Amino acid sequence: CRAYPQAPESVHLADFPQADEAKIDEALADKMRLAMKISSLGRSARSKAGISVRQPVAPSGVWFESPLEADVFSEIASLAAQEINTKSINVVTVGEIREMLKDPRYVGAEEPGYAFAIDTEITPELAAEGMARELVRRVQTMRRSAGFNIADHIITYYQGEASIAQIIRDQAGYIKQETLSRELVEGVPEDCYSERHRIGGKEIWLGVKVT
Repeated sequence: CRAYPQAPESVHLADFPQADEAKIDEALADKMRLAMKISSLGRSARSKAGISVRQPVAPSGVWFESPLEADVFSEIASLAAQEINTKSINVVTVGEIREMLKDPRYVGAEEPGYAFAIDTEITPELAAEGMARELVRRVQTMRRSAGFNIADHIITYYQGEASIAQIIRDQAGYIKQETLSRELVEGVPEDCYSERHRIGGKEIWLGVKVT
């Protein structure tokens, strides 16, 4: 019994669907293209600065030759900021972007009509966030290596230097949410899957176990 008797016997026998161009939101498509362009500039600036994509950075600046594009970008700035992993993106004047790029603290990327400046100063707070993100990546990789199901809730164990242990405690909410950890427990027991890692120049033992 077929749910849709009028349907072809196989998808390979079906006609390719025709797009309804009347449903295309051109304004939204233009916004997304602009967000992608600025995200590309931001990633280029990060690459020049040698900053890992997982390391959050302070608010960045962007200049548009077109005032219209500057206004449109204000509606999608938060989306581009997430892609670049910067706290925010502020639209600035051509004079402001030039002053920023004179400062060795900033690294820029430019193309005709656009310029982006990223702040390369990593404060202790930003560094802690970056380490938490890297730790999350390691735990997620360990989940796969241990053969856990994607929806399994776990206990994450850790043992390392006092500074990284403090970061784990400070960032506990974020780490738990991203790794489906019910608990973060200091000390690594023998009855769990464990690995030794080096994060931010600091060694740490991590262990994971399904609850």
